[in-house]
Amino acid sequence: MTDPGAPRERTRGGQDPAVDTATSTDQDRPQAQFVSPTAALEAKAAVGPQPSGPAVMELREVSVFYNDYEAVRGTNMPIAANQITAMIGPSGCGKSTILRALNRMNDLIPGARVSGTVTYNGQDIYAPEVDPIQVRRRVGMVFQKPNPFPKSIYDNVAYGLRINGIKGKLDDQVEEALTGAALWDEVKDKLKTSGLALSGGQQQRLCIARAIAVKPDVILMDEPCSALDPIATGRIEDLMRELTETFTIVIVTHNMQQAARVSHHTAFFTAEVDDKQVRYGRLVEFNDTEKIFTKPANPITERYISGRFG
Repeated sequence: MTDPGAPRERTRGGQDPAVDTATSTDQDRPQAQFVSPTAALEAKAAVGPQPSGPAVMELREVSVFYNDYEAVRGTNMPIAANQITAMIGPSGCGKSTILRALNRMNDLIPGARVSGTVTYNGQDIYAPEVDPIQVRRRVGMVFQKPNPFPKSIYDNVAYGLRINGIKGKLDDQVEEALTGAALWDEVKDKLKTSGLALSGGQQQRLCIARAIAVKPDVILMDEPCSALDPIATGRIEDLMRELTETFTIVIVTHNMQQAARVSHHTAFFTAEVDDKQVRYGRLVEFNDTEKIFTKPANPITERYISGRFG
């Protein structure tokens, strides 16, 4: 085990060679103290009125680089607690890149780095003393394609609880997570069945159960319904609304109707080409979802949501 007193070889936004995302436990990792929320960031040109509730996360002048390539530039955006924030925009505009910056998943990509500030309850999650594994416990992720482990339904949900040493009665915690993901009634009599035997929609809800089992504050969803049929999509959307009673959700979606249906706030990104003919993504507009879809402030946003490009 690495000497906890030794210097860490972490660069801001770079991969930490000492981190094992699958097996590290709280005892193995340095702990960072997360503090209460600070005031919301100052409004920028692309950012509309601040959310009425507290911002659990904030992005301030956040840019994401892959080696020397600046993929997304200067993003400013608050993430309101216990609400759904949607990110929309054409392919290649950087919305998934920004989503991954919210829990340092980009750290796992060689050459990736982040500039600017991403805060969680006022704490810079890229500060040297902050362990990315701890960030990912508090800011979980559900991916585009359902990815249950080749384990039983029970063990899929229990996995995170076990490796993180979370105490409590495991059976009760698994049931609570499956109930929270609206899956318990469908699987309670077959918990030892492989998670891979479930339907696509059930597998995605199993992944949501696995994410919420460790009780994060924020759940990131990267196009969670893109591989699902309309019925399964409707169930996931209903579940997202229910989950906001306990969790904050940030979703990336290509489905503008989905963003309009489920989200409280919407961020519209687009891709542009600078004077050196380098393509990059940027945030065009952030506002309440109703305003984005009925009275956008930027004509680029209006052209996108009206279907004139993208």
